Amino acid sequence: MSGLIRLFSGVVLAALTAAAAAAPPVARVEPVTDTHFGEKVVDRYRWMENDKDPDWLPFLKNQNLHTRSVLDTLPLRGELLARIQQLSGDVTAVADIQRAGARSFYQQRPAGANNHKLFVQENGKSRMLVDPTTLDTATSHYSLDWWVASPDGSKLAYGLSKDGSEDSVLHIMDVASSAILPERIANTQAAYPSWLEDSSGFFYNQLTGKVNTPERYLNSRVRFHRVGDDPAKDRILMARGLDRAVKYESNQSPYVFATPHSRHAVLMITDVRQEKRFLVAPLQDVLKGRARWTHVTDFADQVTSAEVHGDELYLLSTLKHPRGRIVKVAAQSPALGSAREVVAESGLVIQGMLRAKDGLYLRAMDGGIGRVLRLDANGKLATIALPFDGTVGTLAADPNTPGVLMLLSGWLTPTGIWSIDAAGKVTDTGLTPKPPIDVSAYTTERRFATAKDGTKIPYSLVYRKGLKKDGRNPAFISAYGSYGAAAYTPSFVNRSLALIDQGAIVGFANVRGGGEYGRDWHRAGQLENKPNTWRDLIAVVEDMHKEGYTAPAHTAIGGRSAGGIPTGMALTERPDLFAAVVSGVGWHNPLRYVAEQNGYGEEGEWGAIRDKAGYKALKSIDSYQAVKDGGKYPAVLLTTGVTDPRVAPFHPAKMAARLQAASASGKPVLLRVDFDAGHGMGSTRAQQDAEAADTYAFILAQTRGK
Repeated sequence: MSGLIRLFSGVVLAALTAAAAAAPPVARVEPVTDTHFGEKVVDRYRWMENDKDPDWLPFLKNQNLHTRSVLDTLPLRGELLARIQQLSGDVTAVADIQRAGARSFYQQRPAGANNHKLFVQENGKSRMLVDPTTLDTATSHYSLDWWVASPDGSKLAYGLSKDGSEDSVLHIMDVASSAILPERIANTQAAYPSWLEDSSGFFYNQLTGKVNTPERYLNSRVRFHRVGDDPAKDRILMARGLDRAVKYESNQSPYVFATPHSRHAVLMITDVRQEKRFLVAPLQDVLKGRARWTHVTDFADQVTSAEVHGDELYLLSTLKHPRGRIVKVAAQSPALGSAREVVAESGLVIQGMLRAKDGLYLRAMDGGIGRVLRLDANGKLATIALPFDGTVGTLAADPNTPGVLMLLSGWLTPTGIWSIDAAGKVTDTGLTPKPPIDVSAYTTERRFATAKDGTKIPYSLVYRKGLKKDGRNPAFISAYGSYGAAAYTPSFVNRSLALIDQGAIVGFANVRGGGEYGRDWHRAGQLENKPNTWRDLIAVVEDMHKEGYTAPAHTAIGGRSAGGIPTGMALTERPDLFAAVVSGVGWHNPLRYVAEQNGYGEEGEWGAIRDKAGYKALKSIDSYQAVKDGGKYPAVLLTTGVTDPRVAPFHPAKMAARLQAASASGKPVLLRVDFDAGHGMGSTRAQQDAEAADTYAFILAQTRGK
């Protein structure tokens, strides 16, 4: 085996040396200096924020050509891609479910398919409703962004967008006939339609800002659409300045929700924070455009969700109860001070709630492991016994039907659609066939690293059985830690099995900033506390080194989107710990959020640059600005999609240019660009397979056999 490893290392070294002969294109340097609270910050590549700059697309294309010249010559890439295509093709992937009347809706990518489609099941039979791949061309593709069926299942509202842009156009379907109605509503990326009980129309959120500008997500508004009417005439029911009694910021978005069997509508004002502001009004007054909204909660009340049941309003609150509790108020006179507690805080983190005929179902989590509870009409709380420890991704309920549908997954168990009946019995619906993938050779392990302040940081590992702890195993550890989201809970590692088959360990660090242990865990990695996020990742890597799982020469770290913060900052703070770093559509230049369309809405999580404390917090997480000339940085692979609406492509592009100019290690810094993709939500299976093959080949080239 050692001879094979030496041979592999020699081939890889030769390939990388040959590719290095064609150096990456050198980015134009055009410094711009900003002054924040007396401190000067130099930005060498500000011009990249202008996607109309004549050098922008040529730079991306030439960077990608160089990256392809490196990745395509790696000897394992073809083998990895073939295995990844087999693994992803064998899996029936489920994204979402809804129960509506006698119908069950589910979004699924069938085995072998290239993109997700929407199906409906009724009377024991399933049929396809929406297939976005029928709109694909040779050079572009369409994706199903979101969908919501009406309460009785007779109508469907859904959003389609092109090339992963998430710039949705709303469509309406009559479910019985599958007929697509003539209405089209643009600018509905975050529409979240809420249907009236009689399926005659729905409330929806519509964006007003221009695409690809910092104003894109500012000043959105709520409108009501009656099926069959001209969308251009849809009544605007809530917008900034429309109601003098309801004031909110431009980066906050309004939503109106109706609920079956209730005469009350709920207005939710939200931003990037998990906490929301809620108001109520009579539904009929809202529809007539003369609602007098009654205040229920402000952001400071730390209420994260609300559920109406008749004349009662259930609220999930974390105020002084960071893992959450459920309280109840009268919807007509919702005095929070007199709210009655119906579910007390416990060791579980309550993530959400929804109403079924037989009670209120709670989706909860125990340090990343999913749990389901039910509160019945008598106030009795019971825990539902699940078939295995995993992630409860979604619960779907109908207020007229007992029980719920559930998405449940594990590290070595694909996501399945399960049903929970009124007796608490959990059954696999069979809507997601089990793939012919033998997982008996793999195992999982949950460990805890100790952070500098003594906090125990959980992390999970997946590897082949019989692993030797000799410090020579390649390892790829991912982290996220933002928005209070538990990003890395058990989810089938199907593509990653290709990397694990090569002797690698795949790991997931549940760093602070996420929600694995509730609001306190989020707050400990938010704003001025954000350094805990990447230092927790460092602690996990150091623990793995100490225990002999791997060593610096064999370690790669990675993250996607906001995961670019711990990835980029760990890279710049402790480059000695890693052989390779992979940042997928990563956020690296937060100080310039003011230049991207998904910027101002993020201020609640990261801070506002106009405030001194916000500026300091933002600068502390800016890995682009943290790169030092002459630093000996590990090999780096950055990826982006040119239609990305969430993390502007200038973030990975600037980071790549800066590292290429600054690094003195001689190791490659690659920028991978997908010109038919955005943030990844709308990417096809083929696109995801190709990115995974590139990523794993790059990691193995840098971590194996040294």
